[in-house]
Amino acid sequence: MSEQLKIKDGIVVSLEYVLRLDDGEVVDASDGDALVYLHGYGEIIPGLEKALVGLAVGDSKTVIVPPGEAYGEVDMEAFEIVPRSMFPDDMELVEGLELSLRDAETDEPFDATVAEVRESEVMLDFNHPLAGETLYFEVTIPALRLATEEELAHGHVHGDDDHHH
Repeated sequence: MSEQLKIKDGIVVSLEYVLRLDDGEVVDASDGDALVYLHGYGEIIPGLEKALVGLAVGDSKTVIVPPGEAYGEVDMEAFEIVPRSMFPDDMELVEGLELSLRDAETDEPFDATVAEVRESEVMLDFNHPLAGETLYFEVTIPALRLATEEELAHGHVHGDDDHHH
């Protein structure tokens, strides 16, 4: 009889999870659609990846991940004040509004959150929305498998219909 597969580098993990913050608010959950990732390749936050090592199919665990092993502390230099005129006049800007923006030079997408609205200025926060937060995960492992050579070479899981690069 073969040894039961356990989570380690090079294993494809199916992960069911519920993510809560300090106040108990659920901010994300797999909701029956497991997250599938290649362990050891930095596809999930470091603190969670480290805590899953050694788990087997059917195992459940509570994992508490501090900011330094998740999305980092809040970086005060990631705030920027921009003129209100950068936004359409009819756009309602409110604190907490999440924006998807594009870099004017590179056309690369990036996200920001409205931190403060002033009369002629808007303060944008470019930190990850969960920066500075301790994350509380309830996880269950419904499935594990060995990664294929191709998945290992590419550093990510390929779906049932192969993959698209």
